[in-house]
Amino acid sequence: MIIALVTLGLGYIYFWIRSRTTTYLISDQRILVEEGLFSQKIHTIELYLIEDIEIQKPFVQRIMGTGNLIIFSKDVSTPRLLIERLPVDVRQLYELMRPAIQEARRRYFRELPPR
Repeated sequence: MIIALVTLGLGYIYFWIRSRTTTYLISDQRILVEEGLFSQKIHTIELYLIEDIEIQKPFVQRIMGTGNLIIFSKDVSTPRLLIERLPVDVRQLYELMRPAIQEARRRYFRELPPR
């Protein structure tokens, strides 16, 4: 019983620290993810490179009002990006991102030099 409580407590502490040391920034041009407590890792994905977005709402997260987005992109360094435990309505966020992605594609392809 004590081992189970210690394990659950350590798991809670791990996820709490991880959530406090991860920052998401979604702009009209890119997604930026900063992770880390002592050393940082930063991922960026330009919106025009996004191919698909998957919404996940596991049971416990539905109760807590959070959700996950999985971003699939043409980005070489980050072809799949998991954005976890977002404290917002992920479906509404997806609906806000769709037109921004389409506009970023239009803007990018309009600015390409002719071949």
